[in-house]
Amino acid sequence: MTVLTGEAFIQRFETFAPPYLAMGNDPIGLAVGTAKQPVQRMLVTLDVRPETVEEAIEKKVDFIFAHHPPIFRPAKNLMTDDPQIQMYADLLKHDITVYSAHTNLDVAEDGMNDWLAEAIGLEQTEVLTPTYTEAYKKLAVFVPVTSQETVRRALHDAGAGEVGDYKDVSYTLEGLGRFTPQEGAHPSEGEVGKPESVEEVKIEMILPEHKVPHVVDALKEAHPYEEPVFDLYTIDHYQKQYGVGRIGNLTEPMPFQVFLEKVKQVFDVDGLRYIGEEEDRMIRRVAVLGGDGGKYYTDALKKGADAYITGDVYYHTAHDMQTAGLTVVDPGHHIESICKEPLTRLFTQWAKEEEWDVEILPSEVSTEPFRFFS
Repeated sequence: MTVLTGEAFIQRFETFAPPYLAMGNDPIGLAVGTAKQPVQRMLVTLDVRPETVEEAIEKKVDFIFAHHPPIFRPAKNLMTDDPQIQMYADLLKHDITVYSAHTNLDVAEDGMNDWLAEAIGLEQTEVLTPTYTEAYKKLAVFVPVTSQETVRRALHDAGAGEVGDYKDVSYTLEGLGRFTPQEGAHPSEGEVGKPESVEEVKIEMILPEHKVPHVVDALKEAHPYEEPVFDLYTIDHYQKQYGVGRIGNLTEPMPFQVFLEKVKQVFDVDGLRYIGEEEDRMIRRVAVLGGDGGKYYTDALKKGADAYITGDVYYHTAHDMQTAGLTVVDPGHHIESICKEPLTRLFTQWAKEEEWDVEILPSEVSTEPFRFFS
């Protein structure tokens, strides 16, 4: 087994939900402690609250992964009479590192908003509000015929050649490569000072811009030539959009009252607020955005949503939604706690793949601040 450090975990995680996907001024990343120390027990939580820290201490956790950053506002002092400051002191005293992934996890593929959409049963989902557009590159590399499969597989494994729902996509063109090795060269084909020609193929693939360094490293590692020849082009007509929220369709339309009961049951809430007077209307197309998504309601309207699920709807925004005729369901911000199960499952899978000696624990503490009186 391999000893896992915070640095190694963060490096792996940030290939899944890169920091550049986060919204501006979102205080994501390492918040408390050090990433250099070993991680033997990790707690996965929605929020870092005093009760969460108490749980972590009891379970002898040394790393907390949280969705919500533990420090949204700068502390004005370090007086431990304040329970919030005492919480930070307890974390430091017990050498507990805290790392958070907030809006980058919301935006990431197979991240927070996809988990919410899946829980509701949405199909044919798409991004509700685009927030980041990534350019794509085309890689063309010249390889000896005898080495083409080795190089092609290395490029695919590094993340090249993915188009929509297809993987291992490439194009191959045969040709003849010519070169003359010079003094100091150590050619795998031919001799120094003598012109050489080799049957080669040109392999072409596309790849997202952020994967270029990794793919080029893999290319150089797998290529038999001392100096591989390759081209990189920017593709203007192919880009990938990331964003907050998802919109999709229910398998079958359902009456609004039935839909409300479904939302209440799926997210295990004691109550929810809603906007909409046509209580007998049918719901089929649904938008969902975890957290405070009130300002994005116009995108739900533009994309034909019959209902919009989000939390923390502001009073005056609710009036605007009502005037616009949008049906809105507010089950609260805490529904994002749904992330604990898929994150625990994902991190456990990584631990198995990388042979990390670590235990992943979902928090058992509820950080929902609201209670409902009936």
